[in-house]
Amino acid sequence: EMKTKPTQHSVMKLREIGIHPDIIICRSHKPIRKELKDKITLFCDVAEEAVIGLADVPMLYEVPLALEREQLDDIVVKYLDLPIKKCDLSEWTKLIEDTKNPEKTVNIAIVGKYTELEDSYISIVESLKHGGVANRCAIELKWVNADKLEAEEDIEPIFRDVHGVVVPGGFGARGIEGKIKAIRHARENDIPFLGLCLGMQCAVIEFARNVCKLKGAHSSEFDPATKYPVIDLLAEQEGVTEKGGTMRLGAYPCKIKKNTRLAKIYNKEKVEERHRHRYEFNNDFRKQIGDAGMVFSGIYPELNLVEVIELPDHPWFLATQYHPEFKSRPTRPHPIFASFVKAAAARLEEQVTLFKEKK
Repeated sequence: EMKTKPTQHSVMKLREIGIHPDIIICRSHKPIRKELKDKITLFCDVAEEAVIGLADVPMLYEVPLALEREQLDDIVVKYLDLPIKKCDLSEWTKLIEDTKNPEKTVNIAIVGKYTELEDSYISIVESLKHGGVANRCAIELKWVNADKLEAEEDIEPIFRDVHGVVVPGGFGARGIEGKIKAIRHARENDIPFLGLCLGMQCAVIEFARNVCKLKGAHSSEFDPATKYPVIDLLAEQEGVTEKGGTMRLGAYPCKIKKNTRLAKIYNKEKVEERHRHRYEFNNDFRKQIGDAGMVFSGIYPELNLVEVIELPDHPWFLATQYHPEFKSRPTRPHPIFASFVKAAAARLEEQVTLFKEKK
């Protein structure tokens, strides 16, 4: 049974410190009855229209529509005397309808070291959902702990039902070999792969070791003594121990190479994307790795740094040094995530077709 006493008490405490609410939004598991709203109006001294019910909704994105139905937007505009026209929420309504009515479900594996706390990757999860809506796909996530993957001899069963693999960013050596193992499996088995920040660095390490045959290739962050530091600090950063001042933080320009997958995804020659990292692709190895088939499709022009790598002979293999998930929005999915989910959906279709042919 719903009680109004806690709300009355909260408002009383606010008034004791000089705060007089104009609007009260009441969260609840089910819609609030009119008599309860009337009681709150009476004892909390707010206008009847300003007692807003906000019952649970199946999806977070439905909250704005629920508040609009309660006319919260009209009340705020009226109280603040703002000359604002009625908001058009048709695009948002379509977003919710498309999210609720997907045409297919794709399974995406996220291989990380913080998988016990899934909110650690909330920006990536939401960006995948945005990409899913753009392709009328539901996203089913499979969390793969990179630490545990290191001990697995045969990882094929883990990725058997997966249509795409994401290796996100992170810090520290723990789980690195598990991520590299997952990337190799995705590369060799034509599974769409998206690497982000450290995920890109791991993709470079994997390619250097297994395609370029640079045995022991690594990042100097994790193995300072490696013979092949394909990921390294810039010369001016060496000897600096404070991370914050040497990290590339915030937005940086990225020049896109023509006739690449990245160029097709963005349909632009130059973009700006957000960064948070310290180590970079080591340009001393660019020719050798490039000759082996890796394409450097995005470059930070000022320092000639590799921002994006891709494999043209793979259905969809792309990794970024930057964080595209930071710029994705529900109604404006980041094009990289939209393209990745599209590739995952294509793999799903291939598997369905093969299954039907076998029958």
